[in-house]
Amino acid sequence: MPRVSQLSPSELSKRLYAGTSGWAYPTWKPEFYPTSTPAKRFLEFYASKLTSVEVNYTFRALPTAKILEGWLAATPANFRFSFKAPQRITHFRRLQECADDVAQFVATLEPVRQAGRLGLLLFQLPPNFKADAERLGGFLASPALRASDSLQIAFEFRHESWFADETYAILRQHNAALCIAESDDLLTPEVHTATDYTCYRLRRDGGYSALELDAFAKRFTALAEQRDVYVYFKHEDEPTGALNAAAFLARARANAGER
Repeated sequence: MPRVSQLSPSELSKRLYAGTSGWAYPTWKPEFYPTSTPAKRFLEFYASKLTSVEVNYTFRALPTAKILEGWLAATPANFRFSFKAPQRITHFRRLQECADDVAQFVATLEPVRQAGRLGLLLFQLPPNFKADAERLGGFLASPALRASDSLQIAFEFRHESWFADETYAILRQHNAALCIAESDDLLTPEVHTATDYTCYRLRRDGGYSALELDAFAKRFTALAEQRDVYVYFKHEDEPTGALNAAAFLARARANAGER
């Protein structure tokens, strides 16, 4: 018989967060957003169907306090915002001499953390950034990252040289997650380096079939019994990722006994 999750639906909603990378896509009408939905209501509708979002906005600019206030007001209490680290940190400075930038990034998001709505801080490294264990360890020792035990940090490495025991040991030392990313070009090994949370980025072109979503639901629901699980599907002009995320959550809730 299929395995039934030990989590109730309400417990699952506090451990399993799923969505896409962004929400401001008019081309998601009418398959995801109803045709009559104005752009200013996109996030509100998105949060009625999905439980988290990965904010790519922060890759190029930091939001104002007013913007964050609006985002928080448009979403329910169990919704989580994850944020991509600024390109100045990951791509321009490449994790070096960026203590002030990291401190500013973390401080900007303090209203979200105070509201209990902060998900992951995702540091996505460029594909040509090869493994440098000393640099990674030094970066993770940054006072701004270590100032709060509540920060959940994930690294997405896009050069295969990072997938090594030395990398995993450094991440474990700092309780940082290896972002388990899947794309058509690169597959991250499934290694859990943080003790209490895991990040998945499912980026395959064309989305996922019903059978694949069923498998994800069983796998990630079981994992959510032990840790917070963040799952982000690819954002595209087509609403495939958002529809995949909604279907995945429906299957996960069914595994948790919701009918």
